[in-house]
Amino acid sequence: MTQRGQGMAADIAEQPAGFARLLDGAHASAIADVAAEVGRRRPRSVMFVARGTSDHAALYGAYLTEIRLGLPVASASPSAITLYGARPDFTDTLVVGVSQSGGSPDLTGVLTAARETGGLTLAVTNNPDSPLARAAELSVDVAAGHERAVAATKTYTAELLALLLLIEGIRAGDGRLPTDERAALDKLPQLAEDALADTSADELAQRYRFASRLVTTGRGYAYPTAREAALKLMETSYLPALAFSGADLLHGPLAMTDPDVPVLAVVGEGPGGRSMREVVDRLAERRADVVTIGATDVPGAAGRLPVPALADERHGALLDILPLQKLALALALARGEDPDAPRGLKKVTATL
Repeated sequence: MTQRGQGMAADIAEQPAGFARLLDGAHASAIADVAAEVGRRRPRSVMFVARGTSDHAALYGAYLTEIRLGLPVASASPSAITLYGARPDFTDTLVVGVSQSGGSPDLTGVLTAARETGGLTLAVTNNPDSPLARAAELSVDVAAGHERAVAATKTYTAELLALLLLIEGIRAGDGRLPTDERAALDKLPQLAEDALADTSADELAQRYRFASRLVTTGRGYAYPTAREAALKLMETSYLPALAFSGADLLHGPLAMTDPDVPVLAVVGEGPGGRSMREVVDRLAERRADVVTIGATDVPGAAGRLPVPALADERHGALLDILPLQKLALALALARGEDPDAPRGLKKVTATL
C-alpha cells in the first residue's frame, strides 16, 4: 500500500536532478535558441499569463523582466479574452504562457488571440506536446518529468530556472549566459541537495500542527516564494494561509498578526532581504511567531528554516521554496491529510 505523501516526497527530492537536467547541454541550448530569437525580435513589453503555481513562477519572471531587461510587464486577464471576447493589440509584445500541463483552455485562448493580433507568443510548459505549446510560436520545455502528486513542486522550480535561463539569455543578446552566471547556476543542484537535507521543516510542522491560520511574506524576488508557500499549505493541509508582500503587510494586514498567527518570512540577501528586516522588527513588536527562511538568523524571529547562502538574490527563489515545500508535506501528514491527493483537486484544472 502506498504511504500518504510518498509521491510528493519523491517529487520534492527530484528537484536537484531537475536543475541539473535543465542546465545540461541539450536543454540549456534549446532555451538559449529561444532567448536569441526573442532578442532578435526586440519586444517592447512583456505579458505573462498563468494560473496557480505557474502564476507564481510567472511573477518571478516578471521581476526578472523588469529588473534585468528593463521592459514593462503585465499579467493577462484571461477572462477578458475567453469570456468577453476582447482582442487587445499585442503588437511588439512578448506574451508568455506558463503552465505545467499546458492543458488549460483559457491560457491557450490568450496565446491564440495574442498570436492573431501581432504578439510574439511563447509557452513555458512541462508538456511540449500540449495545446499551449502548439498554440505558441515558440516554446520552452521545463523537462521536469512526470509529477506524482497533485500539488506541484518540481515543476514549479523547473519553471523558475527555465525563466531565469530565458531572461538572462535575452539580456545577453545571443541567448548564451555569461561565464560567471553559468558558473553560479552550475552550483544549484548541490545547493538544492544541501537545502533538502536539513530537517528543520519536519520539526516546525509539529509546532504548527494545530495552527488555525498562517501568514507568509517576502519582497522582490522572494514575494513569489511567499505566495507559492501559502498555496502549498492551503492545498495540502487545508490551512488558511495569506501571502503578502512585506510592504503590503505593513499597510493594514499587520493588525491581524499576534502570537497565535505564525508568520513565515522569506529574508534573503540583497535589497529585498534587507527591506524584510524592518518587517520582522514590526512583527516582533506585536509578539508575532515569526520564522524566517534564509541563510542567517534575523533579530526578532523565533526560528529559521535554513537555506544555503547565495551571492545573488535572483537565485534565492530557486532554493527558498524547498524547505517550505517540505513544511507543507510534513504539516499535511502531521494533520492526518494526504498531500498527494488533496480533496477536490485535479492535476489539470481546465478553466475556460
